[in-house]
Amino acid sequence: MSNILSASFRDPSGFLFRYEGKLYRQINKVYADDYRQLNESGLYDRLVKKGLLIPHTEAHEELAQTGDALCIIQPQLVPFISYPYEWSFSQLKDAALATLRIQKIALKKGMTLKDASAFNIQFHKGKPVLIDTLSFTKYEEGKPWVAYRQFCQHFLAPLALMALRDVRLGSLLRTGIDGVPLDLATSLLPMRTKLNPGLLMHLHAHASSQKKHQDERKSAKGTKVSQQALLGIIDSLRGAVRKLEWKPAGTEWGAYYSDTNYSDQSLALKRELVKKMLSQTDAKSAWDLGANNGFFSRVASEQGIPTVAFDIDPTAVEMNWREVKEKEEQDILPLLMDLTNPSPNLGWGHAERTSFLGRGPADVVFALALIHHLSISNNVPLPLLAGFFARAGRWLIIEFVPKNDSQVERLLATREDVFPHYTKEGFEAAFGRIFDIVASEAIAGSERTLYLLKRL
Repeated sequence: MSNILSASFRDPSGFLFRYEGKLYRQINKVYADDYRQLNESGLYDRLVKKGLLIPHTEAHEELAQTGDALCIIQPQLVPFISYPYEWSFSQLKDAALATLRIQKIALKKGMTLKDASAFNIQFHKGKPVLIDTLSFTKYEEGKPWVAYRQFCQHFLAPLALMALRDVRLGSLLRTGIDGVPLDLATSLLPMRTKLNPGLLMHLHAHASSQKKHQDERKSAKGTKVSQQALLGIIDSLRGAVRKLEWKPAGTEWGAYYSDTNYSDQSLALKRELVKKMLSQTDAKSAWDLGANNGFFSRVASEQGIPTVAFDIDPTAVEMNWREVKEKEEQDILPLLMDLTNPSPNLGWGHAERTSFLGRGPADVVFALALIHHLSISNNVPLPLLAGFFARAGRWLIIEFVPKNDSQVERLLATREDVFPHYTKEGFEAAFGRIFDIVASEAIAGSERTLYLLKRL
């Protein structure tokens, strides 16, 4: 039985669907000329070879969902779909540069990107890759880049806000279905950005032009832009993006592992216990919730298990991504996530962007040095936490941090202790209703206990 993906309805060129658990893309006849150009020009092969476009194989035509199908392809699966509002600064920057690189290569092959949505980029095997095979159309001499505005709203504007105002403004991509409006971005940016030639041209002047013509219903159809000029615009955008930098510093958890009550010995022991418990599962996917810089996430990823490392802290996620790039790691994906307000279903019909839990469950979930923050800092009762983790994964490796732990004492120092059930016994009772407690081990050198749980 097939299922057309709810996020795949806007492009008349085709759509994604699932059949018997496998992902396919139907390419419609209206896209025939562009699809032929994509293949015959060598653009598809060039981009796949460079790791910039997700590869696909041809599938049987009998899988066609409608009568206007040209062909069916089966794209290579991306283990976890993420969204721009969940990316660190450098992830968004890398995705922007990849998009511009793709556009430049396409122009040299006689094609152009008809859209430049950040949602068309995913992180696969440690690198940004375009997943929409139908994003290309034939280039016509003299025509401007139709996706220019979209690139500025999806990439340049949020990057400038994150770098020059506050990194948390990347969350604006969560509320804007088509990026950050340029008039909003320029109103928030410092005045000094008008002295930056790239930002002046592509944001400030661009926003002013939009405002000037918004009621005149003018379009770019009458504007003539040579290919050489278009390549110059791409280079100018690339220069503007590259110059934007963010130096992570000053957040609470960015240096967590250098400021904790764990000794080096007990931290190493905890890592071995996590590894031992992981070996008792048959996990093929892992989520590390509250992953910080990914120290424990790599227990799974280093074994070839695709691992998503979630954390609320922009500094921690940024540091984690930089390590992924430096070590050329392929099986770990750092993402920003506030577990007390996780990514919801968004877009048309609440179905274009899938919620955090809707993209699960994972085979195994890590919840290490996390439960006290959710239970005490955020007043989430243990039974609700158990239910949340049960929805997140089949297996759970979780650390219970008692009240006599220094980290919990710090949390309780400025508030009344209204958590009578927050005890080891209370934890086991709450989680034992939903999980089988497979194993538990005290972490030597600490007051903490590590549990391996399996969902009933």
